[in-house]
Amino acid sequence: MISEMGTGGAEALVAGMARSGGQFGWESAVASGGGHRAEALRALGVPTFTVPVARRRATGVLRATTATKAAIRSFRPEVVLAHNVSASLVARLAVLPRRLPLLTVFHGVADADYTGAARILKRTSRTVVAVADVTADRLREAGVPDPVVIPNAVFPQPERVDRDAVRAVHGVDPRVPVALCPARLEPQKRHDVLLEAWAKLDGYAVLWLAGDGSLRDALERRAAELGVDDRIRFLGNRCDVPDLLAAADVTVLTSDWEGMPIAVLESLAAGRPVVASDVDGVRQVLASGGGVVVPRRDPAATADALRSLLFDTEARDRLGEAGRATVERRHDPRSLMRSYDALLREAVDAS
Repeated sequence: MISEMGTGGAEALVAGMARSGGQFGWESAVASGGGHRAEALRALGVPTFTVPVARRRATGVLRATTATKAAIRSFRPEVVLAHNVSASLVARLAVLPRRLPLLTVFHGVADADYTGAARILKRTSRTVVAVADVTADRLREAGVPDPVVIPNAVFPQPERVDRDAVRAVHGVDPRVPVALCPARLEPQKRHDVLLEAWAKLDGYAVLWLAGDGSLRDALERRAAELGVDDRIRFLGNRCDVPDLLAAADVTVLTSDWEGMPIAVLESLAAGRPVVASDVDGVRQVLASGGGVVVPRRDPAATADALRSLLFDTEARDRLGEAGRATVERRHDPRSLMRSYDALLREAVDAS
């Protein structure tokens, strides 16, 4: 269970696990508010169920719970794996009569929301999985006993397309440095910081913003005010992030908070170094190599880090190789699946 199956990192994890589960004897179904990843799974024969997004409203929770109960009656699972807090709450209400074991994968929340999240998770979930060590530490401090840590992983991506061909579609010369920010245009991601940093860059480079959201109009206006709108492309929601990664030189993420973002792991797996704010799981991943961590909400430091990579091919290549090694060593999908397989089977046996 997950709220939606669009372009986010948690959604990518769900899709990868559903596709790979057969290798471990799983029969999986996905219940969500829908999205392109759900459609792709359905095309592969994975059962999918539509559950309205709860949106933290009582009426929304009721509708979502009713739809989830219908999905459970149809699929008859032995265990439910919910991603994040709202899905866990809905799942708990739906499985109560059947006493199904419920586990939660917790991808992170803003600092101020940990106490509330922990309060719900303690009441809903038999086991809580944290995607990073620091996320588990925060959950313990908030009152969740013994969260299990299973670091996120990158599932195999489609073969890369031609770099120059992707750039041509977006009107970018093959010689121009390109930074990619794959993130929803929402407050958490702090694109305002990124735009300020982009305005401080010397030399010509192009920034691709892959994602959409409530702040798009405001960010487009701000880019014009800063005089950088000719160097920024607002690409909207994308289903082709692997193609964009193949054509970009650097990935950048200036979030206020993150768990362990799949976007960072996908970038490292593609050999693209990452410039990212110093937050929880990002810090853990990049400590092993593959990018540059900068202070949160610091446009000047972000600009310096971007400058050091966008205009230095050798530095990019060196960090790109380190990033690939980090993913291979610490974020292998088979290791992730073995960990989840053991956890789910233990939950079923104990029920």
